[in-house]
Amino acid sequence: MMKRRTLLAALAGLLAPFAVPAPVWANDSDPKAFVTNLASTAMDMMTAKGVSDQDRSARFRALFTREVDIAEIARFVLGRHWRVATTEQQQEFIRSFEDIVVFTWSNRFKDYGGDLRHIVTNVTQDGERGGFVVDSRVEREHQPPISLQWRLKPISTGLRVTDLVVEGSSMAIYYRSEYAAVIQRHNGKVEGLLSDLRAKLAELKSAPPVKAN
Repeated sequence: MMKRRTLLAALAGLLAPFAVPAPVWANDSDPKAFVTNLASTAMDMMTAKGVSDQDRSARFRALFTREVDIAEIARFVLGRHWRVATTEQQQEFIRSFEDIVVFTWSNRFKDYGGDLRHIVTNVTQDGERGGFVVDSRVEREHQPPISLQWRLKPISTGLRVTDLVVEGSSMAIYYRSEYAAVIQRHNGKVEGLLSDLRAKLAELKSAPPVKAN
C-alpha cells in the first residue's frame, strides 16, 4: 500500500554529537539538547549489533512513543477525515499508525552503520506553532550529506517531535498524502483505510522474524 522512498530510510542516520553553542532555553526544554539525546539514543538502541528484529522494534517503539507526539501527528495525517471518524476509529487509527511506523522504520535501522555524523546547523523558534525548528544534517562517509529539519513543540515535561523533514520532504505530509489516496479509493470512507491498515499489519506481524547476527 505504501511506497518505499529514500526519505523514510534517511531517518536511520540520526546519530552522533552536536557542535553548536547551546541556546538560552532551560535544559529540559532545550531543542538542541533534546535532539542530541534523541539522536544518540537512536544510535545506541537501533544500530547495536546482535539485536533481533523483535527487540529492535520494541526499542524503537519505546523511543517513538516517548519522544514523538503520536496523537497530534495522527490527527494531522488523517486531516479532515479525523472530524468525521468516530471516537473508536480515531483511536484505532492512532494505534495502527504507531504500529505501521514502528514496524516500517525500525527495520530500516538495521541496514545502516559506519561512520555517520549528525550536526545541528540552526535552532529557531517556530512562531506559528509556538515551538522550535532544528535544522541539521547527517554526514556519511563517501556519500552526500542528508539535510534534516526537526519540528518540536513544548509540553509540560519538555519537548516532543511533531514532524521530521528529510531533504525537504515532510514525514507527516508524506503519510497524509498516502492515506488520503487510500481513503479516496474507498469512496471517502475512513473504515476503508483502517481495513487496509489491518491487512498491512497482519502481513508485517506474520513475516518470519530475522534473528540477530
